[in-house]
Amino acid sequence: MNSDPRAPDPHAPLRRDVRQLGALLGESLRLLDGEPLYQAVEEVRALSKAARDGDAAAWVRLRARLEALPVDQALPLARAFAHFLNLSNVAEQHHRVRRRRDYQRLDGPPQRASLDETFGRLIAGGVSPAALRAAVCDLRVELVLTAHPTQINRRTLLRKHANLAALLEHQDRPDLTPAERTRLVDDLRREILAIHLTDEVHRAKPTPIDEAQGGLLIFEQTLWSAWPRFARGLDAALTRHTGEGLPHGAAPIRFGSWMGGDRDGNPNVTPEVTRRVCAMARWMAAELYWREVDRLRDELSLEACNDALREAAGPGPEPYRQLLRGVRQRLEETRAWAAEGLAGRPAPRHDGLLLDPDQLRAPLMLIWHSLHAIGAGTLARGRLLDLLRRLDAFGLTLARLDVRQEADRHTEALDAITRHLGLGSYAAWPEAERQRFLRAELQSRRPLTPRDLPCSDAVRDVLDTFDVIAELHPGSLGAYVISMAGAPSDVLAVELLQKAAGVRSRLRVVPLFETQADLDAAPATLEDLLSDPDWRARSGDAIEVMIGYSDSAKDAGRLAAAWALYVAQEQLVAACDRHGVHLTLFHGRGGSVGRGGGPTHAAILSQPPGSVRGSLRVTEQGEVIQAKFGLPGIALRTLELYVTAVTEVTLTPPRGPRPAWRALMDRLSATAAATYRGVVRGQPDFVPYFRAATPEPELGMLRIGSRPARRRKSGGVESLRAIPWIFAWTQTRLLLPSWLGLGAALREGLDGPEREVLVEMARDFPFLRSTLDLIEMVLAKAEPHIAALYDDLLVPERLRPLGEGLRTRCAAAAAALLEVRGRDLLLADNPVLRRSIGVRNPYVDPLNLLQAVLLRRLRACEDDGERAALEDALVVTINGVAAGLRNTG
Repeated sequence: MNSDPRAPDPHAPLRRDVRQLGALLGESLRLLDGEPLYQAVEEVRALSKAARDGDAAAWVRLRARLEALPVDQALPLARAFAHFLNLSNVAEQHHRVRRRRDYQRLDGPPQRASLDETFGRLIAGGVSPAALRAAVCDLRVELVLTAHPTQINRRTLLRKHANLAALLEHQDRPDLTPAERTRLVDDLRREILAIHLTDEVHRAKPTPIDEAQGGLLIFEQTLWSAWPRFARGLDAALTRHTGEGLPHGAAPIRFGSWMGGDRDGNPNVTPEVTRRVCAMARWMAAELYWREVDRLRDELSLEACNDALREAAGPGPEPYRQLLRGVRQRLEETRAWAAEGLAGRPAPRHDGLLLDPDQLRAPLMLIWHSLHAIGAGTLARGRLLDLLRRLDAFGLTLARLDVRQEADRHTEALDAITRHLGLGSYAAWPEAERQRFLRAELQSRRPLTPRDLPCSDAVRDVLDTFDVIAELHPGSLGAYVISMAGAPSDVLAVELLQKAAGVRSRLRVVPLFETQADLDAAPATLEDLLSDPDWRARSGDAIEVMIGYSDSAKDAGRLAAAWALYVAQEQLVAACDRHGVHLTLFHGRGGSVGRGGGPTHAAILSQPPGSVRGSLRVTEQGEVIQAKFGLPGIALRTLELYVTAVTEVTLTPPRGPRPAWRALMDRLSATAAATYRGVVRGQPDFVPYFRAATPEPELGMLRIGSRPARRRKSGGVESLRAIPWIFAWTQTRLLLPSWLGLGAALREGLDGPEREVLVEMARDFPFLRSTLDLIEMVLAKAEPHIAALYDDLLVPERLRPLGEGLRTRCAAAAAALLEVRGRDLLLADNPVLRRSIGVRNPYVDPLNLLQAVLLRRLRACEDDGERAALEDALVVTINGVAAGLRNTG
């Protein structure tokens, strides 16, 4: 923040936008829902604000008002508050773009973590320009988009929100005439009216193909244009700081996807779905490239060219257009071929298709060299260079599709095979025997899988998936990820199943270590594999390992899981270093803090030393995709943050823990895990309380994802997926998964002889400082008194002491964290975020109160008609709370 009181407030435009959008929403409410509803909204808003200002009587009146609200009034009132919070989010997103442009436009220091700020600081700190450029050009960051069900808004509404952001951006122009400004306000009014008239409730669950289509749309919506713009900025920044720009072929950021390939616990992702999603990606890529080639052809009306291009284009005028006409024709054929595959009618490949990026790159490079040869290099460095850079980053599939499946499913398939062959039960064999069998079969030339293998549908699905992998063009696929991996045999099993299916270009096999036990065993698993000469020969000198944040945090709590992940990374890096192998770590991070989420830049800079050496893969899940890439300006900043963070941590790794810090972290982690598990697993009433006190049983009504909420139909918290686990606690504002265990751990350190070590570590150890920053943000959002309201309305009397105990623990966690940091107020060093939370609370509180009331009515309702109305109103409150907290799961 600018400390000069005379300086203009940089956030005043944001408040102006929020007021304007709120006023236009009020007009819409009056017009569509009538004056009585508008007055009811204003009454509820005033009571909520008064309650937040300390008026206890206002809270009592607010509760009584909402508890008495008829269901036909509950829905429009909930929609009003939810819409306002979504509009506020649009304004905040646009303001981030505006602030970035202010930094670039105004004469002052560059924005923190920008290309110029980072490159300048690194060189000032002793990094040579040559080393900086080499590091940037060698970066390989892959952002993997996943269909995790956390995007609660319909795509229709997301597009309308993007339209609003574009209108706000246009409104910032200082040269608008009064008539233009009036038309802009009218356009805003129309867009908000359309939003108000749009059904925000998902009426049907998406299919995996729907999810993949939504994921691919982000490329067309923003990434297709954002990437070359970012590459131009990166090229310019490198030139300014090192004297040389970004070379051909360098693509520091690329993209992957799990949409249509992630079958872990999702029976709806079938082999046919994977085949069709790959066709969809090729169709969209061909369409986007066709548009760009057509524009390029329109631009290159030149006659002059070099001999190589003339030979390729043939005789006749306008040789560039002649050449590009043929390229365009091949893209049309590729698009038609992919459309057949998308429709479930896969056609054979033929020579007219463009399936490999080099097939498209060759004619484009002919044009590049010809334009330079005739002195038109400036022309080459425009649209043509953008097209070449897209090809470097997106290939001809936009994003390579990973396949993911649970380790036990491979065990089940191999067990069916060994039983049929009379070899015994693979599933019953100990690890050593499994490995002996797998290694022998990997060296054998005989076929493993009989064509007439009798097997269950589940086993057939696994085997058919490998058949599809063998069938697809290798450029469509990325890695094969094994979830719940726990032993070397899990990796060898996938290698053998690929071999048995005849996969020629075998996918790299990536074990995903998720639970704390699997993370603890991961280094030994990797050491075993690295010590196998045959495996090393197959894998080469670069391997990939994935670490999971969601299930590890659900298993042990946020603090213990974070430390287990840190230590596992250290040990995995050490194992690879001993064997001379480059390790790329694939981080399975969610959007919420409880699932490993948080600010990208800080998270990367707090990784263990040596764990990020120019390469990184990371998931971008659900609502995070829209938050990071939904607007062009935000997408540019996201790409910038990844490049600057990975560059910085590669060239100047963070400090590791001192021995005393490590020993204390081990003890704190053990205390945090024991406390967390003692509550979540050790208290027999915890699951009944959780299901009563939160909307977890009703989350299926949201219909926001294609996969089931549980891995198994029965069971406790361990069978529940991490997203609904986090989602449910977020809705009640207790946010338990992010902080449970922290208070006991910090209190142990504060009250013991190593108090000063803990304080020092919290200040100077990047890992702990970053972890505490995230949990502090969560605790600032937590509202135990709101969670108490859910208990009062929904929880049986005998279970309420459990809730009281949890709220006491929440307060204790906040107090311990403040004591460690020597502060009196949460987020004292981040007043902008603290104010944002404070401004939102009076709008979120009524939604919570109404949600609890609706849950009570719904759980007692036996009338189908009334139940449908209650469900719609409940879903809107869930949407609104998620918007208010800027997070779902």
